[in-house]
Amino acid sequence: MDRLVIRGGKRLEGSVAVRGAKNAALPQIAASLLSAAPLELGNVPEVTDVVTMVALMQEFGVTAEMGAGRRLILNAAAARSAEAPYDMVRKMRAGILVLAPLLARFGRARVSLPGGCAIGARPVDLHLKALAALGAQVDMEGGYISTSVAGDRLAGGHIIFSTPSVGATETALMASSLARGETEILNAARDPEIIDLVRCLTAMGARIEGAGTHRILVQGVDALTTRARHDLITDRIEAGTYAVAAAITGGHLEIIGAHLEHLGAVGAALENAGVQIWPTDRGLMISRNGPLRGVDIVTEPYPGFPTDLQAQFMALMTIASGASVIRETVFESRFMHVPELGRLGANIALQGSTALVRGVDGLRGAPVMATDLRASVSLVLAGLVAEGETTVNRIYHLDRGYESLDKKLVQCGADIERVVS
Repeated sequence: MDRLVIRGGKRLEGSVAVRGAKNAALPQIAASLLSAAPLELGNVPEVTDVVTMVALMQEFGVTAEMGAGRRLILNAAAARSAEAPYDMVRKMRAGILVLAPLLARFGRARVSLPGGCAIGARPVDLHLKALAALGAQVDMEGGYISTSVAGDRLAGGHIIFSTPSVGATETALMASSLARGETEILNAARDPEIIDLVRCLTAMGARIEGAGTHRILVQGVDALTTRARHDLITDRIEAGTYAVAAAITGGHLEIIGAHLEHLGAVGAALENAGVQIWPTDRGLMISRNGPLRGVDIVTEPYPGFPTDLQAQFMALMTIASGASVIRETVFESRFMHVPELGRLGANIALQGSTALVRGVDGLRGAPVMATDLRASVSLVLAGLVAEGETTVNRIYHLDRGYESLDKKLVQCGADIERVVS
């Protein structure tokens, strides 16, 4: 397996561009199944999760063509409701997102239970309850989810989420777009990726109001017939990761394409830690000249601090003065990077869902192992400031969600070598 060899101590300077959001691309690629008309997505990131999702679409008869300017053209005119096999869905949790569009358009779907990062159980029950609220029959056996519609199509209804799940909200939006009548979604996720999915669905012909609030109303239509074009929002998690990279190295970095409004809680935490952050004509500027201060954070649904940036912020806190408390409330197993950061000299104590990070004077390079997507990038960030050489193994996790991470960091002054096995 490929690995990264990082020689720490280099200050990041210059600029880096963030691409389309992976977490916006995956549901919108799945949404192409809702319509017989082509869907053209722009600003599509070149990451393995997108490659896997496109391959999954092709299992259902969707044609996919990547054109100039990172434009992905999907055509589901000849699509069919085939089985979503375990071998493909196991590679990423987002495979569950094909369930709703297949069911809504064809009246039945059979999808393997999803895989992805090993960061907790992440049950699919909210997805299934949303479909059941629209009249779907749901059965689980042999590791597969089978759904069907009793009549000719789903029926509008009331969906109330116990927690504002992003994936379940995406499932509800796609399913209800073709359901008969009105659907009310309460305690919906408010993330920018949800708003972007609604924009995509609206371009396809869906009728949706309230995106970005806890209450979304969907007026179901008979079919989505519009040939749609939509450009993905930029990736706020990628932007936040580069912001931490600049902060941890004491650098001065412009992040092209980043939006401060998408990073509200993260920006506040960085400023409290002693990092300067301000908007530019092209994105955001991140700079740090003085010492880092320990800051407490709690991961929460948007607009709170995102769980997908918790590991990166923890890496930053390992060299901050004083102590910081980091509490994870979204995923129960998202501290798998802690022992690996410890190998680099970090002082972190765990108690349940809380980590106490006591800042150290410096980190030391060592071989470390990536366990999931965000944990792996936290190790890269720590390696940027660790004395000596850090080797990050199993970096296929990185390539699932970051486009050319090592090359982008090198162009900003980092000393990183990708060793191909």
